[in-house]
Amino acid sequence: MTSHRSAAVLLAGILMGAAVTWAPPVPAGEVVSKETLDAYFRLEWSKAGRQVNGYVYNSSNRRAGHMQLLVEGLGAGGAVLTRTSTSVRDVPPNNRAFFEVPVAEAPSYRVSIVSFDWVEDRLDRRRSF
Repeated sequence: MTSHRSAAVLLAGILMGAAVTWAPPVPAGEVVSKETLDAYFRLEWSKAGRQVNGYVYNSSNRRAGHMQLLVEGLGAGGAVLTRTSTSVRDVPPNNRAFFEVPVAEAPSYRVSIVSFDWVEDRLDRRRSF
């Protein structure tokens, strides 16, 4: 009897240890495509002196954070001459956020969104996505 009880306790301990160390798989992050960017974000910008400044407009019901923008200085033929990046910390839902970045002189510029994270906050949970 004692050996059966010891074996049962040992088996229970092993199963409990395995249950504690096992963790469910972490879901992959959302894939952001050009269609997602075009559907939810719009950029409006202009060159002012030695800077490009403007707004990122967020038309979704979700907060976007940690957004990275790429500002490219373009030559007359459209070739990329310079690249500068900047970040926008927070783009509220159905709102806009200002950005400003110093740039090198170029005939024209192109601004694009490189990456961002959807951020859930207390207010976002009240809205349906």
